[in-house]
This record gives sequence, C-alpha cells and structure tokens, in this order.
Amino acid sequence: MKKVLAVVAVILATACLAAGCGAQEVMAYSNPSEIIETDANGEFIIQIALPSNPSTGYTWIATYDTAKLELVEDTYEADDSQAMVVGAGGTQYLRFKALQNGEATIKLDYQRPWEKESIDQKVFTVNIE
Repeated sequence: MKKVLAVVAVILATACLAAGCGAQEVMAYSNPSEIIETDANGEFIIQIALPSNPSTGYTWIATYDTAKLELVEDTYEADDSQAMVVGAGGTQYLRFKALQNGEATIKLDYQRPWEKESIDQKVFTVNIE
C-alpha cells in the first residue's frame, strides 16, 4: 500500500508541475534600463533588488500605480560579511505582483522617510500583457 501511495504522489507531483501549479519563478531586476515583461494572468511576481542601508535611515521608497501593481513584500537582508558591523549595507527586496494589463512605472527614491529629498532615484518600466 505504501508503494502505491508513493507512486500516486510522484504522478500527482509530476502532473502538477507539468500543468504549471508548482512554485513560480521570481525574476530579480536591479537595472532600470531593462524593461520588465510580465503577465497579469500568471500572477507573476516582480522582485527588485537594490543596495540599501537602513541603519543610516536610508531606504528605497516606491511610488507606483496601485491599479496595475501590488507591493507584496518589502524586506532587507544585511550583507553576510558585514552582518555585525554598524552602518554596514545590504540589499532591499521590493516584491511586486502584476494585477492588470498595460504599462506601469515603479519610481524608487533612496531617502530617509522624514526627508523630502532623495539622494538617488531609479525608475523601472513594467509591461504587463
């Protein structure tokens, strides 16, 4: 009986992967000149990885069309080699999901949230089909 269940599990897992119900691949983008192509129907997640250093108060703040994109997650990972160093940087990951067809822009300002001026800005273009 255990062998039959194991064979059935393998067959179901293979069928699920062939049908596209497995884990979705998440593409990471960090170059603003690269146009991001995605599909709204496939619920493709866009992950933008950029250097960041929140220990100094600076973070990437996103402005985007909420009708076309949803911010799913905003996380930060310290560099492994600098994990215990005060003021050391890392990478901020902004994960988006495409909601609706069309072109969208994600404007990212690197700034302290309480200040009006950013010290860097990146603009990404997203084509959703």
